[in-house]
Amino acid sequence: MAAIFLSLVTIVLVYSSHLSSTNALSVNYYHQTCPTAESIVTNVVHEATTNDKTVPAALLRTHFHDCFIRGCDASVLLNSKGKNKAEKDGPPNISLHALYVIDQAKKQLEKKCPGVVSCADILALAARDAVVLSGGPTWDVPKGRKDGRISKAIDTRKLPLPTFNISQLEQSFSQRGLSLDDLVALSGGHTLGFSHCSSFQNRIHNFNKAIDVDPSMDPSFAGKLRQVCPVNNKIKNAGANLDSTPTVFDNAHYKLLLQGKSIFSSDQALLTSSRTKALIKKFAGSQKEFFEAFVNSMIKMSSISGGGTEVRLDCGVVN
Repeated sequence: MAAIFLSLVTIVLVYSSHLSSTNALSVNYYHQTCPTAESIVTNVVHEATTNDKTVPAALLRTHFHDCFIRGCDASVLLNSKGKNKAEKDGPPNISLHALYVIDQAKKQLEKKCPGVVSCADILALAARDAVVLSGGPTWDVPKGRKDGRISKAIDTRKLPLPTFNISQLEQSFSQRGLSLDDLVALSGGHTLGFSHCSSFQNRIHNFNKAIDVDPSMDPSFAGKLRQVCPVNNKIKNAGANLDSTPTVFDNAHYKLLLQGKSIFSSDQALLTSSRTKALIKKFAGSQKEFFEAFVNSMIKMSSISGGGTEVRLDCGVVN
């Protein structure tokens, strides 16, 4: 009886090992089935970026928002259908843009390698290319993700908010297998892009009952933001760049954070923990160390397992 039990255990272990290895991501995943996959995505992202300098920030943000809800399964790209409101139409994702870049890459890949390259992998590759084309580091993207079929707007409540404190941020990241080190490194993605007033209004108006402006902000910087975003702002697209070089991937974000010139209170919150504050100082002082940490954390984040089971033929629609 014991021998039979041990044999069954052995079979289960071997089978489990086989599943994990076949589902594992690999940098060479398309080496045989679609060897030009990466170059096709890169060319599409490059062309789009040439025409619109906001594309890299948009692609990087979309990848983050995808991975943080159901894992990296391209559920953020699915369209709403019937009574189901999809992730892309959830409040935090309404401002996502440049999704057409993923669609264009998908169309080209379907012509070259039909039914082979997943939308989730295209998004992961595009995020890497966005960083590289903005002057940031490069890395080999592990591939082999599958596309998910479920996308619900209500799930966007799981995304970390720009108003989060350090405890909330730590919990949000740890739930996804990411550490405090990953949190600080990935926050460096805020070196690219722009934010609407609504995401930082809490810091420049009615901060609390006693004071109007967040005292951790540089007064001059806060004053400029208050001019752009008055208390009763009516301008839909009003806002501010996330750092002084919004189209360049560099460590300026960390330098400005130490000067009280960050946009989000969630970024400012990183200075309230000795561990995260030390990392911010480290990355502010060395762009090389920031780049190395960002690459490691991006690979880790973009490998968060999703529930995908297919390769969608159209990134906005389930097969």
